[in-house]
Amino acid sequence: MSVSSIASSHPGRLARLAKRARREPDLAFGLVIAVFVLLVVLFPGLFTAHSPVAINVDKAMEAPSAQHLFGTDDVGRDVFARIVYGARITLSICASALVAAALIGGGFGLLSGFVGGRVDMLLGRLIDVILSFPPIILGVMVTGILGPKTLNLVFALTVVYVPVFFRIARSGAMAEAGLTYVEAARSLGLSEPWILFHHVTRNVLPLVLVQCMVLFPLVLQIQAALGFLGLGVQPPTPDWGAILQQGKDYILLAPWMSAFPGLAILITALALMLVGRGLQRRMDQR
Repeated sequence: MSVSSIASSHPGRLARLAKRARREPDLAFGLVIAVFVLLVVLFPGLFTAHSPVAINVDKAMEAPSAQHLFGTDDVGRDVFARIVYGARITLSICASALVAAALIGGGFGLLSGFVGGRVDMLLGRLIDVILSFPPIILGVMVTGILGPKTLNLVFALTVVYVPVFFRIARSGAMAEAGLTYVEAARSLGLSEPWILFHHVTRNVLPLVLVQCMVLFPLVLQIQAALGFLGLGVQPPTPDWGAILQQGKDYILLAPWMSAFPGLAILITALALMLVGRGLQRRMDQR
């Protein structure tokens, strides 16, 4: 393909993208914000030259200015730098918990829905016990028992969301188990584990992946809440929830210490929610 033909194809592609954006503006807006947040996570040094942990008491609680876009905190640290570098830690914790919950909950859900019988009943009762606790209360219980550490926070969020992935995978596996292709595979002599892992899992996996995007803003909110309660990442490591917690005592003197990390959580959660809903609509259409 020549260079001219490649260049001529770009307007057509841009027109199709613009048409899709007009048809689903909420999804387009969410994707733009999500891509920007991803760039901040991957390349925080491109957005700020300040250190997120450098203390300068002489500049404590300075208002937002050209030198410090979001002001400084009670010990002179740049709030904008802490939010930028905190994005990587906060979102990494949420992503790690979601992946772990999807693997554990999805795996047991597939097994429960496909095998059924006593296995389904036993796993179902265990999941019901976990679901009997509100998510934030369960998160506080787990982190309170294990202690306020990053790995403990990931484990707590994983425990909270395992039941959601279990139910999604279980319902998908039960639907797939009754389809004709499963009976055909059995008639051909394929083993049950082979059918489960090479056929049923492949068809249920898109449901689990979409659910990850739908749940991400909820995980972000609970992670920030636990950080605000002092049960998450400990200072001086920057984390959005922990930054909120540090600014609560100065809300009248330096409101920017809490306002800007709160906006970061709000905007990121909104963008991820729009992307998740957009993907869910497309999955439902398919």
